[in-house]
Amino acid sequence: MISHKLKAIEQMAEGDGLSREFEEILIQGVSIDSRTVTPGNLFVPIIRELDGHDYVIDAISKGALASFWQTDHPNPPVHLPLIFVDDCLKSLQGLATKYRKELLVKVIGVTGSNGKTTTKEMLNSVLQTKFRVYKTKGNLNSQVGVPLTVLGINRDAEVAVIEMGMSEKGQIDQLSRIVQPNIAVITMIGVSHLSSLGSREEIATAKLEIVNGLENGGCLVYNGDESLLTMGLENIQSNTSIQTISFGQGKFNEIKSENAVTDSNGSYFSVGDNKFYVPLLGAHNINNALATIAIASKMGLNSTEINEGFRTLKMPNMRMEKIYSPLGYTIINDAWNASPDSVNAAIKTFQELSGYREKYLVLGDMLELGDQEKEFHQLIGRNLDPLKINYLYTFGALSSLIALEAEKRFPIGSVQTYMDIMELAKAIKSMIKKNDVILLKASRGIQIDSILPILMQ
Repeated sequence: MISHKLKAIEQMAEGDGLSREFEEILIQGVSIDSRTVTPGNLFVPIIRELDGHDYVIDAISKGALASFWQTDHPNPPVHLPLIFVDDCLKSLQGLATKYRKELLVKVIGVTGSNGKTTTKEMLNSVLQTKFRVYKTKGNLNSQVGVPLTVLGINRDAEVAVIEMGMSEKGQIDQLSRIVQPNIAVITMIGVSHLSSLGSREEIATAKLEIVNGLENGGCLVYNGDESLLTMGLENIQSNTSIQTISFGQGKFNEIKSENAVTDSNGSYFSVGDNKFYVPLLGAHNINNALATIAIASKMGLNSTEINEGFRTLKMPNMRMEKIYSPLGYTIINDAWNASPDSVNAAIKTFQELSGYREKYLVLGDMLELGDQEKEFHQLIGRNLDPLKINYLYTFGALSSLIALEAEKRFPIGSVQTYMDIMELAKAIKSMIKKNDVILLKASRGIQIDSILPILMQ
């Protein structure tokens, strides 16, 4: 993590006003949350729903040694080590940008509409077989989270895998310039954030901003099955010296899978003469594995090392996470987030599962889909197969549209809609039995996983 005397921090953040008596204080790491601050931290009072300036004194009482203070805020606490800045977020980002330049680490930046976290975790697990790896923790992939991630990189790290998310145009550009990746990855282009970007074309353009911070001669690994990326790259490559590696299912890709077989535990497939196994539910994870294989191969790993990394892969909770109830049924918790692409992929995997008595599909609303949100939900309902799913439960106004479409083909009584989360939980609990399986899928804001405690009782 960043370790500098406070005077150097002030210069790197382009702040001023630090009293001379505090210049030699040694800062160890950065925090934006007074509840989790650790001794030696610099506290940065970010202004969001709450104003971090209200917690500066609390942070310092818990061990922070200094704080930024935004100049438009009155009444800074006296006699405390403060660095005055015009904008706390911009200064945090600027500090991270300067610190990145000090590091010798090779940085891999990961973005995409879906698959970012899975690819990050795969890269971390695989590259750890040969390198000291630092990765984005949790979901710190935002305009705040990415600079915090950079500032947390240890100086002895050999590789850093940094996830980059966005909600609007220009944000990936900003993050890429902070991260300055040596290798960048675009997993895929979906329809998340249509409400702010308007079209898949604009989403692709926004994701391709990741090349703006890519080092001269750096490498972009991208989903070659996505024509929007291929077309967008034609314009970019004429003005840059970046290398590219395409991955996907199409035969024209440089890294492509063959002989794929997926079961209830994972996927087997070949790339050229090498065979691989990924222990994750869903054939859609093969593409994330291909991106990982492309990067790992470029960094000198062989197929044995890559397979060892896949074998030891551990995914965060709520991503096709299998949970076994003491009553004998299985819950697949994929409720971290949802878009039409990820919902369809999860449903496809769920429909192909075998060995269970009955299958319960529980879907909540998909958010941030713009003017087409109703159509996207209706299409999900039309595509459900009543021969492969026994019961459908939906939660929320938008997801009721899924139910309305499914009711046209499902047996009477097998589709139910709820607006009360507790009623939903009780209804499922009254039905589900030993050797059944249930899939939970919805956007994070719906918090459909809150029914888990009842299902596990």
